[in-house]
Amino acid sequence: MNEVRNAKLVRQTGKKLSNWGRWGADDEHGTLNYITPDCIAEATRLARKGKVFRLGLNYDKDGPELVGSDLLRRFNPIHLMLAHGGDAAIGACTLPGGAQFSDDIVIMPLQSATHWDSLAHAFYDGKLYNGYSMTETTGTGARRNSIDKACDGIIGRGVLMDIARSQGKDILDTDHGITPEELDACAERQGVTIRQGDIICIRTGFIQKLLRENDKKAYTQTWPGLSFECVHWLSRHRVAAVTADTIGLEVYPCGFEDGCFLPLHMVTIRDMGMPIGEMFNFEVLSTDSAADNVYEFFFIGTPIPITGAVGSPVNPLAVK
Repeated sequence: MNEVRNAKLVRQTGKKLSNWGRWGADDEHGTLNYITPDCIAEATRLARKGKVFRLGLNYDKDGPELVGSDLLRRFNPIHLMLAHGGDAAIGACTLPGGAQFSDDIVIMPLQSATHWDSLAHAFYDGKLYNGYSMTETTGTGARRNSIDKACDGIIGRGVLMDIARSQGKDILDTDHGITPEELDACAERQGVTIRQGDIICIRTGFIQKLLRENDKKAYTQTWPGLSFECVHWLSRHRVAAVTADTIGLEVYPCGFEDGCFLPLHMVTIRDMGMPIGEMFNFEVLSTDSAADNVYEFFFIGTPIPITGAVGSPVNPLAVK
């Protein structure tokens, strides 16, 4: 008999898969602890040809955010110049000896394009990952589980799980909830074995709604992604971090009968202590991997060390 999918199931699952205390009472790294020095050393050997793939979007006014559609009130980055050539032309921005300069500033939500969610981003019942109180997140930032705590840890073996291509599709259907069985089938088709400490990259192809069709509404309102049941798969394989090419990683709407919002986020971040990456771009990597049948690579995804931040922009790289 199938389990009833509701908020009660989220809490039961979270308790079962909890990593609280696994790495000590003061831990703020969560599943990034699975990435050992040996994991990183081994992952560097995957850079055999020196081929580098950017996995992130640009940060600009034409980004994915659709103003007014996001309950989090996010907007696309605003780039302004503090000094430029026009200033220099009228005698400003010129230093002794004749050197001239330009300078600029960016105003942006930290999760408005390709980004990491920190372990302070999602919580419930008043608790963050590892039992910290939700009051550790304040108007000045997070005192616990902030993104700067992860700045030395999101590097290692990346694995592209090209779900769309493995099913013979260009883009998964909007309401497609990826099952654990589909993850296993994809890994088998690609000839990869998931290992402890891996950084899993889920390709649905859905980012083409943004890149090819320039349809921000389609990209940001509903999307395919991991079904809630995939939390067991992520836990069983001791995955260090998980990323996707959608705005929310898990399928949305989530299909919970009580309307529970983003239940996979609740368990992965709050209970398991697993960082989530969103709006990654795997399109070029996907084409290359299909050509050479190599789906593992050296992954570098270091967040910006913004003290107390609950998320961070990132310029992730895959090196093959």
